[in-house]
Amino acid sequence: MKQAYVFPGQGAQFSGMGKDLYETNAEAKALFDKANEILGFNITEIMFSGTADELKQTKVTQPAVFLHSVILAKVMNIQPAAVAGHSLGEFSALVAAGALSFEDGLRLVAKRAMAMQKCCESQPGGMAAILNLDDAVVEQICAEIDGVVVAANYNCPGQLVISGADEAVNEACTKLKEAGAKRALRLPVGGAFHSPLMEAARAELEQAIAEVEFNTPICPIYQNVDAMPHTDAESIKANLIAQLTAPVRWTQIAKNMIADGVDSFTELGPGNVLQGLIKKVDANAVVESKATM
Repeated sequence: MKQAYVFPGQGAQFSGMGKDLYETNAEAKALFDKANEILGFNITEIMFSGTADELKQTKVTQPAVFLHSVILAKVMNIQPAAVAGHSLGEFSALVAAGALSFEDGLRLVAKRAMAMQKCCESQPGGMAAILNLDDAVVEQICAEIDGVVVAANYNCPGQLVISGADEAVNEACTKLKEAGAKRALRLPVGGAFHSPLMEAARAELEQAIAEVEFNTPICPIYQNVDAMPHTDAESIKANLIAQLTAPVRWTQIAKNMIADGVDSFTELGPGNVLQGLIKKVDANAVVESKATM
């Protein structure tokens, strides 16, 4: 049996996340306490009892989702044959596979969140989910629009997220509906993630990533930018740097993992979004989601 572990991104957070791990497992408690120290604020308090609005702040959301996923993976002592993560989840996957230490992973995620927040303020933009339209049609219409708008998340067949400058995204939504999209739905996010508008954040994160030591992972990590399995530390680093301005190729990641013999997927952390996406790629895939032990 070839077991893969997959890790969610921003959007899966909820109040109470990780709380039972903290209360029932000494190793988990020690890691959460260490996280508060590293971050310089009490993230556990917001994770365990914060409001939806508090959890929605990027500087909280990203470390919160990362911590829930990574600490669960550590206390379960997982032995993956392959790993992958959606956007932010790629950092969780790298820590779970031993390519990054817990501390370095958390510091990078905190820096990523702050860099993205800054970028959103200086380069406002947005994202929209496009349903039931062929990927190639979406790409073509985006390319024809004057202004920055690109395919940002290939989530599953028939579900693609576009990202870019507000006006360009709105124009794309109108044209995509005219072209036959079942829905073109603006998402409640404050920025144009995975688009060229994130260049300032990418450059800032590149410096931080360059200073961190990456190790050879215990298994291949299928990375967002090319959907291919990687084990070379330098390649992993380069792909991680490219990630903020490049699309998340999740559909292809799921297809490639299955083609490479993965027959069971476990999603670790908050929510069950990835479980649903993998099922849409392959209805016969064996998938489960775990938010606790």
